[in-house]
Amino acid sequence: MSEFSVRRARTADIPGILRVIDPLVQARILLGKERVTLYEAVQQFRVAETSDGQLVGCGALHVMWEDLGEVRTLAAADGWRGRGVGHALLEAIETDARDLGLRRLFCLTFEIGFFAGHGYAEIEEGAVVSADIYTELLRSPDDGVAEFLDLARVKQNTLGNTRMLKQL
Repeated sequence: MSEFSVRRARTADIPGILRVIDPLVQARILLGKERVTLYEAVQQFRVAETSDGQLVGCGALHVMWEDLGEVRTLAAADGWRGRGVGHALLEAIETDARDLGLRRLFCLTFEIGFFAGHGYAEIEEGAVVSADIYTELLRSPDDGVAEFLDLARVKQNTLGNTRMLKQL
């Protein structure tokens, strides 16, 4: 049996999600999330937990458009990296994306090798959506969408991440 299992997140998981992502936020690998934002998005998250209930990873799927989603906040806890947590979470997120009818998944990442190993490829800015969809996405108040669009108002938050895309 696996050392951990993956399931949908619950509101009670938010403190554990914060514990998992905080070291990566402090290292400027992940963008920080306010607690309220995590509660608002809890239905987007999957978590990995051990049999004794320890949260060891998290990841979210954010729908951006009709056929496009974003992998967000994919993280494994200290001591759990390299043990399949990220792989299992990404598989669950990709399954969720397919179930929703998405055909493409986008991510902003420093972990280029990890995502490339899962079929993601680096993309050029503006290579993902048409001008019409870009105009529609500009209406979103979501900072993640603004990062995707490479808007100046979030330049300080993007940390120099690489844009990657996978066709599902």
